[in-house]
Amino acid sequence: IRDVPGEVKNYNFKLTKFYIVFFLAGTNEATITEVLAHRTIAQRQRIKEAFKQSVGKDLADELSSELSGNFRSVILGLLMLAPVYDAYELKTAMKGAGTEEACLIDILASRSNAEIRTINAFYKKEYEKSLEDAVSGDTSGMFKRVLVSLLTAGRDESDKVDEAQAVVDAKEIYEAGEARWGTDEVKFLTVLCVRNRNHLLRVFEEYQKISGKDIEESIKREMSGCLEDVFLAIVKCLRNKQAFFAERLYKSMKGLGTTDSVLIRIMVARAEIDMLDIKAEFLKMYGKTLYSFIKGDTSGDYRKILLELCGGE
Repeated sequence: IRDVPGEVKNYNFKLTKFYIVFFLAGTNEATITEVLAHRTIAQRQRIKEAFKQSVGKDLADELSSELSGNFRSVILGLLMLAPVYDAYELKTAMKGAGTEEACLIDILASRSNAEIRTINAFYKKEYEKSLEDAVSGDTSGMFKRVLVSLLTAGRDESDKVDEAQAVVDAKEIYEAGEARWGTDEVKFLTVLCVRNRNHLLRVFEEYQKISGKDIEESIKREMSGCLEDVFLAIVKCLRNKQAFFAERLYKSMKGLGTTDSVLIRIMVARAEIDMLDIKAEFLKMYGKTLYSFIKGDTSGDYRKILLELCGGE
């Protein structure tokens, strides 16, 4: 989705030009978008290094002081390594009096064990506090327990399906929810946060046979609030991660107003991973392109950089 050169080269010349346009002629958002939106994460790290060598200043700091609003948020996100950006978003979500639970869910329910371990390491290094301690201090109840379970990065990631165990798991989830008064959320946690993807897809099939309901329908009936949201996110990511992100993008822009934090987070984090697939799922699910939604729901330089990250219709 980008016009990316095979190897980073001639950056000192490019950065000299960039510096002159940026600092002497006033901030030029078009140049910033052109340089940063069409490079890979690795190349942007090289740009940061070359900028510091050529100019003697930190590029992120300089841009942070010159830019503002949502455009600034996108640019600063693009300058971070993926796990650093995730750690930063999690820290921001828990900063201050309130908590953006949606951010905790979006990231922790969708990342692999290796990604979560790296996020944990960067968070500890940058903020001098374990991510588990931060999450535990900012959430409560069963929702906290699910997030802490995800943070252990202990999910089985093999491809093995134990057919007999899948039937047992489906039956136990059914008996923990639909078949009883009240809900045993711990059983949902034990199965949904531990078993591997292929196994859980079989569990969901067996659950449908036993209960006559889809697992997502049962979660909606049995739970509420953030606990419902996190279990639904886990199930949706296991089934189709790109469809999950397409739905989150759609909901961030539909109706009056835009949830920019969600829109920015997904566009920045997934641009180099699976944006083409997310776009395809978006079109399939809603009959309109992601590009057209972004174009109609944003404006100015913020719109321009998001459209570049989207990569066209």
